[in-house]
Amino acid sequence: MAKGKGPYACGLDAAVDVVGGKWKPLILWALYAGGTLRFGELRRHVPGVSEKMLIQQLREMETDGIVHREVYREVPPKVEYSLTDLGQSLNRALEPLGLWGDANMAHLVANQEAKAAAAVARGA
Repeated sequence: MAKGKGPYACGLDAAVDVVGGKWKPLILWALYAGGTLRFGELRRHVPGVSEKMLIQQLREMETDGIVHREVYREVPPKVEYSLTDLGQSLNRALEPLGLWGDANMAHLVANQEAKAAAAVARGA
């Protein structure tokens, strides 16, 4: 991993900057699975995300070249979101991480439950 190629220390630093946070990977996956989606459809595919957060994350992903936003000049206005080629390649890179999560989900859930139970026992 070479240093001095811009503001990032390495390639992983750059990738995490683009996909970091709770919502971006879920948005990526929803657009991958659903193809081109309107805002409301996308929001239904990402349960728990607020409208404000979804707008913010989509704008950041559009700026990074991961998501394409197509605005149709009609009444009522229609906006569709899809993955760019860069977004498709990022999603392919994240696929092994998703497989790891699927394979280890039971273990991870058990750890979270144990941590929560310990916090309750401590009175936190």
